[in-house]
Amino acid sequence: MIIMLNGPFGVGKTTAAQALCAAIPDAMLYDPEIVGTALRSFTAGILPPEEQTDDFQDIALWPTLTVQIAEQLMRQYRRHLIVPMTIAHPGYFATITSGLRALTDHFAHVCLLAPLDTIQARLRQRGDDGGSWGWQRTITYLPRLAEPRFAQHVQTEDRSPQQVADDVLRVIGLTRG
Repeated sequence: MIIMLNGPFGVGKTTAAQALCAAIPDAMLYDPEIVGTALRSFTAGILPPEEQTDDFQDIALWPTLTVQIAEQLMRQYRRHLIVPMTIAHPGYFATITSGLRALTDHFAHVCLLAPLDTIQARLRQRGDDGGSWGWQRTITYLPRLAEPRFAQHVQTEDRSPQQVADDVLRVIGLTRG
């Protein structure tokens, strides 16, 4: 099983993913941001102009490697994957979700949402004063992530990580309620 948690920066994806890992036997957290950070380092100084952006998701290898590493993690460790990532680009989203869906009979994508002021308050608690890359992307991505293509949606405002995890499990049909 793979559960992909999408949503803007600061919405609570990683925290909800950790709660899901605790709730689902044999689950592990897989964060594709680590893949992107490594790729950014590996390709420093050699990227073609179209890949030289401020977003590692624009590195052509990132979507494919994200799926390949998921496959290897599942094969090697025989665990369910909980995958938190912010991904709003329709093409990258399609590539990654179709790739992950091909790895398992049980794939689910859930997009976590909260009002912008709530997310910005959470980012401030992390020390973000409003000038970061993630802050700016959240302003841009939040309306996109509310689109139907990114459904199922789960709200995180005024919800504990456990409540969000329970809602995710309910939305994907792993619990009743």
